[in-house]
Amino acid sequence: MKVSRRASLLLLGLVAVLLASILVFLYLKSGSEQTTAYTESRDLIRQIKQQNSLWENEILKARVAISHNYDPLVSPMNEMNRLWERFDTMESGHGRNDSTQWDEAHESFLEAMQEKTRLVERFKSHNALLRNSLAFLPTAEDDIQAQLADLSDLDKVQVQNIATDTYDLLLSALEFSQVTSDDKAADIVLGLNKLAVNAQRLPEDFQAPIKILSNHIALILREQPIVNRLLEEIEAIPVAERLDNITTMLNQDQQRVEKIDRKYHFYLLLFSVLLMLSLLWLAIRLIRSFAEINRVNAALQTANDVLEQRVEERTRELKNVQSELLDAARQAGMAEIATNVLHNVGNVLNSVNISSDLISRKLRSSKALGLGKAMQLINDHPDDLGHFLSEDDKGKLLPGYLNQLVGAIAQEQQEMVDELNQMNKSVDHIKDIVATQQSYAGANSMTEPLYIDDLLEDALRMNAGALTRHHVTVVKEYAEVPQVMGDKHRLLLILINLISNAKYAMSDLSNRPRTMTLGVKIVDDNFLEISVRDDGEGIAPENMTRIFAHGFTTRKEGHGFGLHSCALAAIEMNGHLTAHSDGPGLGALFTLQIPLITVTENA
Repeated sequence: MKVSRRASLLLLGLVAVLLASILVFLYLKSGSEQTTAYTESRDLIRQIKQQNSLWENEILKARVAISHNYDPLVSPMNEMNRLWERFDTMESGHGRNDSTQWDEAHESFLEAMQEKTRLVERFKSHNALLRNSLAFLPTAEDDIQAQLADLSDLDKVQVQNIATDTYDLLLSALEFSQVTSDDKAADIVLGLNKLAVNAQRLPEDFQAPIKILSNHIALILREQPIVNRLLEEIEAIPVAERLDNITTMLNQDQQRVEKIDRKYHFYLLLFSVLLMLSLLWLAIRLIRSFAEINRVNAALQTANDVLEQRVEERTRELKNVQSELLDAARQAGMAEIATNVLHNVGNVLNSVNISSDLISRKLRSSKALGLGKAMQLINDHPDDLGHFLSEDDKGKLLPGYLNQLVGAIAQEQQEMVDELNQMNKSVDHIKDIVATQQSYAGANSMTEPLYIDDLLEDALRMNAGALTRHHVTVVKEYAEVPQVMGDKHRLLLILINLISNAKYAMSDLSNRPRTMTLGVKIVDDNFLEISVRDDGEGIAPENMTRIFAHGFTTRKEGHGFGLHSCALAAIEMNGHLTAHSDGPGLGALFTLQIPLITVTENA
């Protein structure tokens, strides 16, 4: 019984799927896209006919045009070819080009277009020669008239006859170009012969202009009938008739397709009714199957209870494994904190090393050594010190030298005090770095009033020696920023790392100056933005997503801890650190944004 019920349900489902497939097929076959395609095709044919009419008008205008610009003869032809390619693509997509009738219609149109294009090219060639000669006739006739006026030693009547003959020939040629006939051609030939006989009586130097005029008139006599004949042949080519035939075929095809569509609509309605009946019967059978479904659900519930017991056992096992993983993760976190501390302390130690090196060099070259030499001179004259200081040449210089030495020693002491203060700041910063890294484990950050400009200057001083050795020019673009509340040592950690990285990025530059730009501004009145831009090696696109990952670095001696710790510090301050580069060799820009909290707001 169960097998029979399942088989009947399966059979009914297959019937429903079959009916649905048939309905989809009928819907697709009876769609209205083909009607739209026929409309678009007819519109393309209409546009081609318009371009053909425009083409013929331009040909007729070129027949009498003064200018020799034949671009208007090319543009309509190119547009017709473009429209035809589009039309041909549409027709091929609908499968209508497969019939012999469509092939013949297409081939007839293409042959007509090919023939018309060939004739138009011939027309352009012959018409150009004709237009050039017609345009030159007035100039040639003026040259002849001007030279004949200088022939004072000939018979005035003979000169007048030649001038009249040339003028008559000019008018006859122009009239022949407008109204071409055999009689006018015969008159022009007669005039040319008469002019050639009369020109023999002129000096040889004056015969050249007459020959030029005669050649141009002969060319007009030859080319004008050719141009007229080409125009008649172009006009006789049945391009428009071929397009009308295609339009008629489109109309016939559309009527046939619409008839088929109506038949498909009827089938669509019929199969829709059958599908609805099948679905109704299937719904009734499904309602009757609820009891069976409930029984299966009960069995599934029992199986689910068993499965839950197994899941609990697996959960206990996973908790044990998770505890082990937490221990491993805690150890890894401690290692990461230690690594960050070492990296950041290393950056500050560079500043300590620079300060200690400066103090050492100042002590080695101290002016205080000169004090011993001065005292030696005084000790050499214990009995006659007054006479030595007032009369001896060296003794006279000694008081002034001691005064200068006092000032130099005082200046050296002040410089060493400044360097010691800077060293103390660096040592204090090392202690604060350790405290800051401990805050990653849960301690709250310490905020205090800060002037961002002063903080940037501290960061630059801690990198001053390296920047000087690498000849880096620092450009400061500081906007006016009020005193803000911030975590001094996290900010200093980030700035020291960014300035150090920018310096390393430009270490290989040799073809342009090494410039680092520091920027400070307020964004949207809510965020403080600090930026460090360099002109160095840039960042490859594939590294942009990994630049802040722990352990990632592109330097051979790098460890990949600095930027990672900077990113974590920015997050701890509710801000974010971003990087941008246009590609390798185009520099990089690192931007830190943190919430803006002024001292007034905090109060």
